[in-house]
Amino acid sequence: MTRSSSRPRVVIVGAGPVGVTAALLLSRRGVESTVLERHSAPYPLPRAVHADDEVVRILQAVGAADGFLRVSRPMPGMRLVDAEHRVMAEFDRGSTQGRNGFPEASMFDQPDLEAVLLDLAERDERIDLRRGCEVTSVVAPGPGRVTVTVAAEDAIEHLVADAVLGCDGANSMVREHIGASMRDLHFEERWFVVDVRTARDLHMWPGVHQICDPARPATAMNVTGRRYRWEFRMAPGETAADLAEPARLAELLSPWIDATDFDDCEIIRHAEYTFRARVADRWRRGRVLIAGDAAHQTPPFIGQGLGAGLRDAQNLAWKLADVLTGVSDDSVLDTYEAERIPHVTAVVRMAVTVGWVLTGGQDGAARVRRAAIGAVCRIPGVSRAVLSVASPPLAATQLVDRRGLLHRVNGTLCPQGPSGDGRRFDDTVGGGHLLLTRGPLPAGCDVPAGADHLDVSQGCAPEIDAWLRKHRVAAVLVRPDHIVRASCRRLSDVPAMLSRCDDIGSRPAVPTQAAS
Repeated sequence: MTRSSSRPRVVIVGAGPVGVTAALLLSRRGVESTVLERHSAPYPLPRAVHADDEVVRILQAVGAADGFLRVSRPMPGMRLVDAEHRVMAEFDRGSTQGRNGFPEASMFDQPDLEAVLLDLAERDERIDLRRGCEVTSVVAPGPGRVTVTVAAEDAIEHLVADAVLGCDGANSMVREHIGASMRDLHFEERWFVVDVRTARDLHMWPGVHQICDPARPATAMNVTGRRYRWEFRMAPGETAADLAEPARLAELLSPWIDATDFDDCEIIRHAEYTFRARVADRWRRGRVLIAGDAAHQTPPFIGQGLGAGLRDAQNLAWKLADVLTGVSDDSVLDTYEAERIPHVTAVVRMAVTVGWVLTGGQDGAARVRRAAIGAVCRIPGVSRAVLSVASPPLAATQLVDRRGLLHRVNGTLCPQGPSGDGRRFDDTVGGGHLLLTRGPLPAGCDVPAGADHLDVSQGCAPEIDAWLRKHRVAAVLVRPDHIVRASCRRLSDVPAMLSRCDDIGSRPAVPTQAAS
């Protein structure tokens, strides 16, 4: 049977965290979406386990932060240990509160996060979530019109949408449609991943342990409660089946779980993963776009796989909403890959470098390198610098003014602290563009219709006021994704700054507070 459907504004392929978050962000701006997922039920097994404070801030934007905090825990840092599990260096954050208003790093179980997001999506009237749907083709016959063919049970359906977003994973069909290829950043290793629920608390230090053993590099961590994860680099010729044999698995886990307790453990899953470093060379063809693992894959050494995908959704959703509601023309979508490709490439390269430093090589040089790391990390301030999770700035585009050396905050994330009434700052503002000043606006300066204005010198955002003072900035124009678009040193320069940003879009349809 073949039937035609009514026209959704956006079709999102894939109902993982990136796809569902994109749908929720679009809904907040009044845009309806249909989310198509080939699996009939949410995937129940662990995958991502780490999120930084910027990622939790994105969850805050869709009303999921409090739910996430209930199913996660702060993670204090990382220890480097040698083959005998002696501590070589410890990176301890001290305070766990980040500049975005949440713990700088959190551990969680991905199915728990997905449950929070899916609950929000199922209660959202602008989101039509369909499971058991296999997308077989994407065709864009003309500007602003994309046909998605979907097979579900005994029916073939043709959805005609204004845009399509492929969040359909590493083997993305949508990526194939836009003619993208994956650019290899020269990292590929096979790792054996084991998730375990123990009968008793292992009393493991709550941070991540990196075992710098040239013979068997590994990572060990407490996820939440009595859930633990171990990752072991596989030697040439080894198979996951070999390592999953009970005796072999017990041997691998013996530094943490003794033989008498191993039989009482629940092996939630074990699997072989090939860690790769790849970024798609293009993320858009017309109004067909990709995000998440469809656009990039990264080794897990700095815990940014899922976070990179949620940053994609945050960067794109408000721009796509402005295009679909007629506020902006399609050229604004050019900034999506222009901003995200350099950013995620830098993050992936950082993960490759960290992986090489901590696990790369099995010769004498590797041992010397790791010993040197241990010595360097004892220098005051180095530990804090290593744990910094601040994103690199975005590249210059029509939505990021990076001209001149005086505007180094442009393209960076505006921090979030508590507002004057104690609430999170983002929950007190409208979610559109935001003009922040340290003092009143010059006489005759009009705030654009799509923006709000706050004078932070009046005590409404003390942490942002301190941040502006630190950078000697009098005013910043902040985008809906909290990125600083433009800035100026003097309040008298605010009119000129605003004149360079004459395409400020609309406000979200749903107030931030309503999503909380």
